[in-house]
Amino acid sequence: MDLSTPASKLRPLPPIWRESRVPLEYTRLMLDPVWKGEGVPHGDGRPTLLVCGFLAGDPSMTTMARWLKRIGHRPVRAQLRWNVGCAGDIADRLEERAERLAEESGRRIAVVGQSRGGSCARALAVRRPDLVEQVVTLGSPLRNQFDVHPGVMVQIGLLGTLGTLGVPGLFSRSCTWGDCCTQAKEEMLAPLPHGVSLTSIYSRTDGIVRWRSCLDEDAEHVEVPASHIGMAVSAPAYREVARALA
Repeated sequence: MDLSTPASKLRPLPPIWRESRVPLEYTRLMLDPVWKGEGVPHGDGRPTLLVCGFLAGDPSMTTMARWLKRIGHRPVRAQLRWNVGCAGDIADRLEERAERLAEESGRRIAVVGQSRGGSCARALAVRRPDLVEQVVTLGSPLRNQFDVHPGVMVQIGLLGTLGTLGVPGLFSRSCTWGDCCTQAKEEMLAPLPHGVSLTSIYSRTDGIVRWRSCLDEDAEHVEVPASHIGMAVSAPAYREVARALA
């Protein structure tokens, strides 16, 4: 597979209505044995930092946090109320969080990030491989942050405008198209340091991110049948997260 294919030549995005599957995906998870921790490898208490996606906050990872705790991991929230801030600022905050977790546990941590959260997790791993042992991403556009549904691009433009006008807590146009977040953007694309593993879980039926943008050259690629938002509550995705973290 040619990972150098430009975004303009990729297949059109799947219809965004496929994201309406999320309630069904959640129901199926509750009925699946994986929710009880059956049939998957269990953890050994390693801290696992959970990073939410764009336009989401820590509560979006609540179901996964409950499940990870059930199967022997120590899930920890990223303390993001809403992932719409400057990428550089988010990377700095994740670094501080990872420092505390690694110091408390005496070992490197794992990071699970959804969508934009996975890209920020990758940047953290590049910046601090001494703190991060493993990254698992869910539907993260690792190759191109803007290879997303046009409707999402409209939201990005709107939030960038509001941030530029001075609304606190939002990224600005200088973050998106300027030099504000140069370090973080470079870290998102830089080669992964030796000793850090990356698993990119993606779906060809993702209604928001073009799935080929999830195919990072340094990652193990794992395909699941899920919607973009639904990867946080998808039984097939949970099986792959458990396998990757093990």
